[in-house]
Amino acid sequence: MPRSSSLRSSATSPRPDRGIVTANSATGTPSWLGAVNDRAGLAVLLEHGPLTRNRIRELVGVSKPTASQMVARLLAGGFIEERGRTSGSQGRSAVVYGARTDRPLGVALDLDAFELRATVVDATGAERPVIRFDLPRDPTERSPVDEVTRAIVEGCAAAGTDPDAVHSVCIGIPGYVDPGETGELFSETLPGWPVRGLRRILEDGLHRSVLIENDVNLAALAEREYGEGADADVFVLLWLGNGVGASFDVAGDLHRGSFGGAGEIGFLPLSVDAAATDPTARTVQDLVGGRAVAQLARQHGIDAGGYHPTRAALAEPGAERTREAVFRDLAERVAHVALPLLATLDPALLVLAGPSSSLGGPAFATEVGRGIRRISRWSPEVVATGVDQDPVLRGARLLLAGRVRDELLDTVATVSLA
Repeated sequence: MPRSSSLRSSATSPRPDRGIVTANSATGTPSWLGAVNDRAGLAVLLEHGPLTRNRIRELVGVSKPTASQMVARLLAGGFIEERGRTSGSQGRSAVVYGARTDRPLGVALDLDAFELRATVVDATGAERPVIRFDLPRDPTERSPVDEVTRAIVEGCAAAGTDPDAVHSVCIGIPGYVDPGETGELFSETLPGWPVRGLRRILEDGLHRSVLIENDVNLAALAEREYGEGADADVFVLLWLGNGVGASFDVAGDLHRGSFGGAGEIGFLPLSVDAAATDPTARTVQDLVGGRAVAQLARQHGIDAGGYHPTRAALAEPGAERTREAVFRDLAERVAHVALPLLATLDPALLVLAGPSSSLGGPAFATEVGRGIRRISRWSPEVVATGVDQDPVLRGARLLLAGRVRDELLDTVATVSLA
């Protein structure tokens, strides 16, 4: 896996090609020109949905004879199909063509120590059913190949698609994989998964290409596309749950670092002022992670025995006043944790995401913003995430849709040149 300092959301979302080279502007052999136009024709259908041949011609910028040849080749290759005829206009109706998106396919996954969530992904990135299943608690019963295989089979069954059409998989994990030769896995919440060579093991076992991405980076992709980050030049997403992490979006580029570990702030030692809010804490994880939420809840009368039960208890009807008190105390801690992020990028926007942040909601974000202004010189806008439902899975779907789309368009060009 090549090393990269950023993950470009603009390159991974299912968007049309920019600066398409067409028969009007390109020079080359007839077969090469045909391949370029076939790729462009399919791209506009993926972007805009079903279109008439004349509309395809207008969007691609080719002549009527060239458009007719292009549509004929795409039909013969099985890349497009007729979707009926236009109606309601004067004159003869026209055939409407749509892209076939039943192949190739991908499967996006999001998993933690307890549950796996997955969905089928096509070249348009359209939403498909999400399947979920519990994972074994015993690490000796865990198998990454078996778990991902099950996700592919059950995801395809729910979507009504063929598992053999799945060529690629994107897995969002709570941690990251070093892109170096050993591919070392850095995660504390994937018991039973190998710590070295994970990507190779998965690709050998699945016979499919595998992309492994940090869950917080994927959540930031979803935030840029669907949430509060859509109009921001620079934003930081701070993930608060059982684990803690951050992601940095600079004009649509997600900075991953040289080794994939950018944003792994849970391991950071605390400043003197931050440590003063909890003398027992040593790291950011200790101060604002799952342990901290459970500890604060106990101080306010809820002792549920761990982060996940505590979060469930705080979400219960009737627990509003206790929840408000817990998150008011947590907000002061988060304000201290945010300062290194603000000092590094000085973003205009700080997005709070993750299970804890979602439970705290906009009021929690407001309290964090007040705390930051009180203890520092920074004053970013602090908001709750705009992507509450499956943000990691939605980010994985975005990333994978771009890859599936590229594979489909490359296949069109290859067939046209044959």
